[in-house]
Amino acid sequence: MAGTWSGGGSVTLDDGSSERIRCRATYRVGGPNMTMSLTCASDAYKFNLAADVQAEGNALSGSWSETSRNISGSLQGRGGGGNFQVLASAPGFNADIAMRTTGNKQSVTIRPDSQFRGASISLTK
Repeated sequence: MAGTWSGGGSVTLDDGSSERIRCRATYRVGGPNMTMSLTCASDAYKFNLAADVQAEGNALSGSWSETSRNISGSLQGRGGGGNFQVLASAPGFNADIAMRTTGNKQSVTIRPDSQFRGASISLTK
């Protein structure tokens, strides 16, 4: 999983419209710790997600931030074998994030309870 990944997908905005996005992710892994940076943009929309994650067995915890909206919070979830399911929480905001990595392909799905309706992203290494 470590390294740089790129690809695209779509983001669905609050008004129901959908836009294609291009994304780039960087993962740094050291033992049970991982840092992640995910930047996605369309013509009218952009987000910059960063996270620090620690694993203890299959349990995941950590912190995250989204710099373009100046929001940050905590992460809790489970993962293993290339599949991760986490809840990103902050005051007034929650998002389910699912990530599946198989070989050099990765899919990321973000389903928030506000801000936008969701994003589906496919990346390759």
